[in-house]
Amino acid sequence: MASHTSFALFALLFLLSSGNSSAQLSTDYYYKSCPNLFPSIRTVVQSAIAAEKRIGASLLRLFFHDCFVQGCDGSLLLDDTANFTGEKNATPNKNSVRGFDVVDKIKAAVEKACPGVVSCADVLAITARDSVVILGGPTWRVKLGRRDSRTASFSGANNNIPPPTSSLSNLISKFAAQGLSTSEMVALAGGHTIGQARCTNFRNRIYNESNIDAGFALQRRAGCPRSSGDNNLAPLDLQTPTAFDNNYYRNLLSLKGLLHSDQALYNNGSTDAQVRSYANNPSVFESDFVAAMIKMGDINPLTGSNGEIRKNCRKVN
Repeated sequence: MASHTSFALFALLFLLSSGNSSAQLSTDYYYKSCPNLFPSIRTVVQSAIAAEKRIGASLLRLFFHDCFVQGCDGSLLLDDTANFTGEKNATPNKNSVRGFDVVDKIKAAVEKACPGVVSCADVLAITARDSVVILGGPTWRVKLGRRDSRTASFSGANNNIPPPTSSLSNLISKFAAQGLSTSEMVALAGGHTIGQARCTNFRNRIYNESNIDAGFALQRRAGCPRSSGDNNLAPLDLQTPTAFDNNYYRNLLSLKGLLHSDQALYNNGSTDAQVRSYANNPSVFESDFVAAMIKMGDINPLTGSNGEIRKNCRKVN
């Protein structure tokens, strides 16, 4: 009888764990199968950021845009073909997401270290962490063991990734759809402490919105005319656009958020207190950011026999 009870308990635990595939992810997943994984990736990321500091933000953003469509499965990296439409040309990604060439170099280095072992989805997760650390941010142990999708979702990219025009309620609902809380959304928004945005994404804010510092709006208009210069860039964080810190939140308190969706976090709404907390306590922001990044990495990973380990991140095997 005892053995039957033990088996039933084991079966129940197995079902519970298999229902949440993120439970199969592990920080030491490649400990034996690819012992040189982390230095192989970090070397390429360091080199890329040394050549262009902005690329660190772009690599972090790739992970976010991947995880919000079908989960963290490397689907964003797939190129279009004659009979396959990927995610790269969806509205939130076209002429916007970048760094695919760096991912190619990282994957080549990883394949040299341990051929056919590490997924592109896991490469994105580690690369995002390394980019944050190299730019002065916190570190964390990345959960690994994801496999790569053989499909992508153009419509998912268009529908799931919140646009820069998002209201607070829209941001909350888009993150909630991925199982992320409002407080986790505010923490992850801190990724905008690095990187740049295109004029087309903030033009309406600097010319037409009232909850913006007048001097800041004037400064941004100099590089973003009313009817031209769509691809002109401006830093998301006015003070330190290539350093991972809490200045992003301090700017919001001064009404110097570049995107409408940035300032929506501090606009007499439910997230104002959290923004103030992060502006005043960088260590609180960093710990919350780390926890939220780890949770985002748990969104619907492919594990076990699902998906594949792509040899080339741009195409299925």
